[in-house]
Amino acid sequence: MRFRRVRSIPLLAAVAALTACGGRAADSTLIRESFDSGDTYSRTVPGPPAQACEAARRTLLSQGYAIARAGDDAVEGNKNFQPKDEEHEQLVLRISCAPRGDQALVFVSAVQDRYALKKSPTSASVGVGALGSVSLPFGSNDDSLVKVASSTVQDATFYRRFFERLQQYLPAAAVPEPTPPAAAAPAAAPATAVESTPAEVVSDTPASLR
Repeated sequence: MRFRRVRSIPLLAAVAALTACGGRAADSTLIRESFDSGDTYSRTVPGPPAQACEAARRTLLSQGYAIARAGDDAVEGNKNFQPKDEEHEQLVLRISCAPRGDQALVFVSAVQDRYALKKSPTSASVGVGALGSVSLPFGSNDDSLVKVASSTVQDATFYRRFFERLQQYLPAAAVPEPTPPAAAAPAAAPATAVESTPAEVVSDTPASLR
């Protein structure tokens, strides 16, 4: 009986470990992600897709973004930030335009990349007589930026401001010009009365009796 109790302890520990792992998996970002019915990343705008993507391109240019790619159905732009001396951030916006009936459906997604400055000192060789060359830890630094984080922007206010700005670059709806009234037909000239010359009266009386 004692032997069975001793062997049951490792088994209970293993079950507890599996339960703990399952709890951590349930809290992961992938499990929390849900495809809800919100319109945070998309809007329907009037006009064809090419017109919507051109408005998106102008929206990015107005905010200082560098355009990496622009077409009738997709636009991509990026903007750099440096919050600290040894930190660098880049915001990349990708816009896609698709037809939706006689309108355009615009999708936008922003990705924020963060970089840190990594310093790599380069050793220099110095000749020391009979000892030959000795490497000393001084010389030029081979500095480089290393990506340390990357995340999709999920702030609904950020995307709402983007779409509000995009609306300003969409052409205004064409308003039909009023049709000018038809010009009245010129009045007909009054008919000119033709004076009739009285016909010569022919008499039956002989000329000798006139």
